[in-house]
Amino acid sequence: RAAGSIVDYLRTNQKSAVGQLNSLYTYSNSSYMVLDTQTRRNLELFEAGRLGNDGISLYTVLNYTNTSMGGRLLRNWLSRPLLKIEKINERLSAVSWFNDSSLRRSRIVELLRNISDIERLFNKIRNYVAQPQDLLGLAKSLESAPKIRDILRQDKDGSYVEIFASQISDNQEVLNLIQCAIEDEPSVSVGEGKVIKYGYSDDLDELRDSTRGARDYIAGLESKEKQRTRIKSLKVGYNKVFGYYIEVSNSNLEYVPENYIRRQTLVGGERFITPEMKEQESLILNAQERIEELETSLFREICVKVGEYSVPIKSTAVAIAKVDVFCSFGEVASRNGYIKPELNDRDLLSIKQGRHPMVEKTMSSGSFVPNDIVMSNSDDQLIILTGPNMAGKSTFIRQVALITLMAQVGSFVPAESASISVVDRIFTRVGLQDDLSMGQSTFMVEMLETASILNHATSRSLVILDEIGRGTSTYDGLAIAKAVAEHIHENSNLGCKTLFATHYHELIELSDELSRVKNYNVAVSENQGQVVFLRRIVPGGADKSYGVHVARLAGLPFSVVTRAIEILKNLEDGSPPSHPMSDKKSLSSKKPEKENIKISEQLPLMAEQSEVVKQLLELALDSMTPIEAIKHLHELQEHAKKL
Repeated sequence: RAAGSIVDYLRTNQKSAVGQLNSLYTYSNSSYMVLDTQTRRNLELFEAGRLGNDGISLYTVLNYTNTSMGGRLLRNWLSRPLLKIEKINERLSAVSWFNDSSLRRSRIVELLRNISDIERLFNKIRNYVAQPQDLLGLAKSLESAPKIRDILRQDKDGSYVEIFASQISDNQEVLNLIQCAIEDEPSVSVGEGKVIKYGYSDDLDELRDSTRGARDYIAGLESKEKQRTRIKSLKVGYNKVFGYYIEVSNSNLEYVPENYIRRQTLVGGERFITPEMKEQESLILNAQERIEELETSLFREICVKVGEYSVPIKSTAVAIAKVDVFCSFGEVASRNGYIKPELNDRDLLSIKQGRHPMVEKTMSSGSFVPNDIVMSNSDDQLIILTGPNMAGKSTFIRQVALITLMAQVGSFVPAESASISVVDRIFTRVGLQDDLSMGQSTFMVEMLETASILNHATSRSLVILDEIGRGTSTYDGLAIAKAVAEHIHENSNLGCKTLFATHYHELIELSDELSRVKNYNVAVSENQGQVVFLRRIVPGGADKSYGVHVARLAGLPFSVVTRAIEILKNLEDGSPPSHPMSDKKSLSSKKPEKENIKISEQLPLMAEQSEVVKQLLELALDSMTPIEAIKHLHELQEHAKKL
């Protein structure tokens, strides 16, 4: 009923569009993976980087298509990865066919370059807004299509390639019609008598022939009259007001013959006509008007006839678009060393030597460090990934999601081997950003996206979490991050494969509390204060973030970096950070003890008060003598040293 209402609306408001509809198809999300806006953005499927520009995105990496139809289909496939293993394997087998032979692939690419946008050309023809060149472009495309089909059918093995090759029609009737009706080099617009070929319409040919003698007369009139009148400056011209005329300069007016009829006086001369000229002009103009009317009518009839072949032409266009995308996937796999993934229903995600498809394109060949990962809902279900800033945590967790998505699209993947369990959705919570137009802070956006994940993910989903909780205070952020991880692990509706990159090193303790939580970190080499990121993902948790080192790499002033190192050392030693001038001004000795106690209480994260602090708080200073106070203070100092 909904489709019928749409058709009725089109019939009322745009009748020409109704002719393009020849069948109806049902669409259901149950057949495709749903990708929300934040996942598309975070995985950089169509836009690259934080600025949302057209740099290196997954689409640009995979796009070696040669037709507009192929480019649109590739974008469509990336937006809707498949969920059924059989359909995915059909696509993968087709990519294998193209990847196995570079010669076969190159021959098809050459033919694809001759193919225009059949879908849009055909729609222009059906809507009667096409130009003559559009019909020739369609004919050239339809002529190349069967040649592609012949190459696809070289291996008759009943494969998916042969199946969609059979959808490419000869369309010989359309080709014959266009080739017989349209000039090889027609005029840009219809109606000048230079679009329809001679021999297609007897009436049009007769009209064109009738004007040929008159045009020849006009064309030879100037030289003939110059010779007859001996006026060398005589000219024959034409304008829309007076039609054809003979122009003579003032100095030669005395030589004008008697049969010239004055028509217009100019500053430098006069214009004349003759009865014969007017007769030929009338013949030309009347015939031209009839030619314009007849050629326009014939061109429209040709468009109507071509439009009657909508089913085979559209079928050919769809098949050619598939060929283009599969050929593109084969080319990408060959150039970048991608392999065919194995799809499984065993709930196992195993990637060996996986690489990030976009990041490796920005680096010199062979410099990207690949990594392995093995996950399943029953064992390594939730991976806590810690490590330094800039070490590659975000790159690693995103590459796992991208490899999974590429496999379900039907593409080969950047890895040495990959066994992918089909996921129903990929969720990502990556990066810090606010939404000022909606009045939402950075932390609010982060929590909204996290809430969406927890409310919509299932046990078959893949979740990517990067730095949950960093948009608020340390205690709040850590509490939320830990609660989110526990919920994903323990909730009966979740328990899905999750990659959780974090700087909260306290989260590594979850591996002791929850059975399916595993700790991994990014290896680092540190030598004499210099840090080298090894980009290797290894088992175990990290204990440092090396944030000060990253600040130095970013170009912070040397004095700021040096001071940060001092403060960091004080914090790690458990003492309050002192003011840089405190030694000269003895500020530390003048601070109240209670203030120092508060500072020391805040330093240990999620730790109970030490025994020393408890004893210090229990001292009854008002009833003590100075000697007793010094004695107790000495005992506490010795106790603190032992601790």
